[in-house]
Amino acid sequence: MLSHFFSFLSLKSSFKISLHLFAFSLMNLKVAAGFCFLIILFFNLGPSICRTDIVTGYEVNLVVPAEYEEWFIGRAFLMETEHLMPPNFRVALTVEATQGQYSCSLQVFLGEVRVWSSGHFSRFFTAEKCVLELTADGDLRLKGPTGHVGWRTGTSRQGVERLRILRSGNLALVDAFERTKWQSFNFPTDVMVLGQSLNVATHLTSFPPNSTFFYSFEIETQRIALYLNSPKCKYSYWEFKPPNNINLSFITLNAEGLDIFDDRAKKISTIPSGTPRPLRFMALGNKTGNLGLYSYSPQSGTFEASFRALRSTCDLPLACKPYGICTFSNSCSCIGFKMGGEEEICGGSEMMELEGVSSILRDGPKRVNVSKEECGEWCLEECKCAAALYYWGVKECYVYRVVIGVKQIEMGMGLSYMVKVPKGSALGRQKSGLKRWVLAVVGVVDGLVILAVSGGLGYYFIKRRRKNFMDTRDTHS
Repeated sequence: MLSHFFSFLSLKSSFKISLHLFAFSLMNLKVAAGFCFLIILFFNLGPSICRTDIVTGYEVNLVVPAEYEEWFIGRAFLMETEHLMPPNFRVALTVEATQGQYSCSLQVFLGEVRVWSSGHFSRFFTAEKCVLELTADGDLRLKGPTGHVGWRTGTSRQGVERLRILRSGNLALVDAFERTKWQSFNFPTDVMVLGQSLNVATHLTSFPPNSTFFYSFEIETQRIALYLNSPKCKYSYWEFKPPNNINLSFITLNAEGLDIFDDRAKKISTIPSGTPRPLRFMALGNKTGNLGLYSYSPQSGTFEASFRALRSTCDLPLACKPYGICTFSNSCSCIGFKMGGEEEICGGSEMMELEGVSSILRDGPKRVNVSKEECGEWCLEECKCAAALYYWGVKECYVYRVVIGVKQIEMGMGLSYMVKVPKGSALGRQKSGLKRWVLAVVGVVDGLVILAVSGGLGYYFIKRRRKNFMDTRDTHS
């Protein structure tokens, strides 16, 4: 992605900055690569030095391009942590092209990795200019050209004197006594940095591009878990439970791993980093939904994942599109049927059973001590049900509102996955879609068996014929 990095800025509180950016695009919008040449003019600048804080009365204006340029990102870096263990944390005012408009946000970076953003949950779109202001009464704001406030900390008249980037990467508003009045650590996004803690009922969230789903990493009293969320449903797809069913209270990321604590602040479990290098952050991927622990490699100059919660592509919730199946070869096969809205689902429909298939989604509505037939009937009776998973051994039935996270499994594992399809199109009636895929798999296996049997019989008859020939020759001789 195209990025423009501007100089570090620092000035006295009475000064204001106006950064005028003129972008001359040389890129083709049909390709995902290109560059812009930017001319940056600084007005009323004081000494340009790197610093870790800014004071009340500070304002910086970042001019937004007049025409929309896809892939455009403009950043003015304002603060940086002291040099401890590189790379350092930096604070930037950012303008970026998204959804046909320009969004304005305040962001924190660890090296080149964005670890916090004011626009993570709700974007502030603007034109002409993006303004960051720390008002005289202590409110940190993002504004547009007309003075409209698109984001704020709400810290007016609380004694705030400065905005500071701490060595931990925490962006904080503090008063004259160094008491914190607002901090970015209280508003986690998709990254948890070294030394940061998250309490029960707090989340990390990430948003896949062009999707109505989103991922969340949640701390609960009995476990930590990954969830796939949509406006109509929520399912977990990974969990870690501390031993002995001990209630947990909070988690903390240290250099060696992710520590889990109980309500007495006693460490009860650890997810180790798996590397001798110190961890720098934990992240929830916005494309895959996987959770990773990351350390910095001085040799490559990049962050590398030393631990991932999910190691297989088919264990990722959106490895395939809805009504797709992730196969043993990590490719996607289409089921072949897709129900429409609730009217179609509640109308003429039936359950199609798919052998050798399961779902990675958990925590759906459940019934116990039921038969497979009763499980299918339950889904048919529920208009919002799209699929059901039946466990033969324990006679448990789970129903789902989405056909997502479906993957191929070994036959004979005691699972039956059933999908609601239009009536008359279930297996045994219409040989298409997944049935063709299932039959193809079965056909390959059958073909191999037949080939082996045929080869064995052929070998037997050839050997027998040869033996008869040798016996006949010995008799005649």
